[in-house]
Amino acid sequence: MTVPLPPLPPVPEEGYRPGGPSVVDLVGREHRQLLDLVDRVTGPDAAPQRLAEVVEVLTAVVSRHLSAEEQYLFPAVRAAVPGAAAAVDREVGAAAELLAALKSLAGPADPALADVADRVRRHVAGTAALLASLREVATAAELIRLGNRWEIAEEAAPTRPHPGTPASPPWNRIVEPAVGVVDKVRDAVTGRPTYASDLLPPGD
Repeated sequence: MTVPLPPLPPVPEEGYRPGGPSVVDLVGREHRQLLDLVDRVTGPDAAPQRLAEVVEVLTAVVSRHLSAEEQYLFPAVRAAVPGAAAAVDREVGAAAELLAALKSLAGPADPALADVADRVRRHVAGTAALLASLREVATAAELIRLGNRWEIAEEAAPTRPHPGTPASPPWNRIVEPAVGVVDKVRDAVTGRPTYASDLLPPGD
């Protein structure tokens, strides 16, 4: 069974390998970044101002990450991995709950931040298992092409949690980029940090 992909230019010849990173590498890298961020927000050493910035970045990274997963990774796993539909449904539901938990945070001192961190860790474990299953059935070229679509989706994705938006194609591929534009305007106006590279290293 092949992995369903959105319309793309035809492959020029058999054995052709598209350029770009694999979705496996992209998701793995982001999972490590998410775990680092939750360790920083639950650690004892962050000053209040620094903690607020880390929480903003965690929120933005999670929002972009879940948007890309729901647009491309989850549908690919559902269609290509036999018997994976129930596991995908659980992760989609958990993603909505994670977004709702992020949206309800009252600030970096909110005790619910520990629950958000736990939800992120569970998300990483659950999605990593789905990704491992996809890797077993997808070709290297399919994983790279999914990676290309993932990068495009993240670039246009929301940077704030919107748990009420559609969580499955085709509507999320239409709605989320539009919501993302509004989020990015707000970020630019307020100077909000949204990438890990916007943060000073721990201890600085």
